Amino acid sequence: MKNKIFFIVGVSLISLFLSYNISAQEKTYFDSPFGLGGGFVAAWTFPSIEPINDQLKSFGTPELAKSGYFSSGGAGFVYIGFVPGLRIGGIAFGGSTKESRLSDGYRREAKLTSSFGGVSVEYTLPFIRRVGVSVGVIIGGGNTTLEMYRYKDSYSWNQLWNELSSSDSTTNFGRKLSNDYFVIAPTLNLDIPIYRLASFRLGATYAIHLGDNWQLENGQDVFNVPSGTAKSQLYLNAGIFVGFFSY
Repeated sequence: MKNKIFFIVGVSLISLFLSYNISAQEKTYFDSPFGLGGGFVAAWTFPSIEPINDQLKSFGTPELAKSGYFSSGGAGFVYIGFVPGLRIGGIAFGGSTKESRLSDGYRREAKLTSSFGGVSVEYTLPFIRRVGVSVGVIIGGGNTTLEMYRYKDSYSWNQLWNELSSSDSTTNFGRKLSNDYFVIAPTLNLDIPIYRLASFRLGATYAIHLGDNWQLENGQDVFNVPSGTAKSQLYLNAGIFVGFFSY
């Protein structure tokens, strides 16, 4: 615990020292955006789920929200210096949305979970000063999982094993489908520095999913999945970053 406190105090003192000295020499040394940092990112996610909702109508749950759902994660970046305005970094976040309904003694539930992460490459526009306006792309990978369940609210251990050993079909049901894919995601971010040691971010990311390798929970392939199923997602994000920032 003491080492952690000393580390935080040390980083803070170094950051304050750099901020004081660099602010006096900014025109000499930082003619282009400069900095590094990392922090928390929250996003409102708009998925492409029309093919899923078409099937949930007959399954018996409400449709998954077309208005989107909450995602969260982290990101970081550093300006590489020898290419003015260019920064590289990484980002990873995910979230889920769920709907359920109790009917005829059974609860029906549908849940969509999506996550992705990758390397970010961005260019900060040089003609805008004091704030950073950056365009770029994230290249990485992601996963989307769709879970569907129908079950009694009251369920016993013996009932579970009796169902598994019976050759008859059961009214209790569970399925989990997942899809792993490559991600290419254009980005647009606005970073607003706060006393050079922190920055507030607003941005948008459009993640394009490249891959249709849908599988069941046991690894069995699922064929003929509609091409528009969770194929892309729009993220409107905001975040707080800690580090050093000069725009």
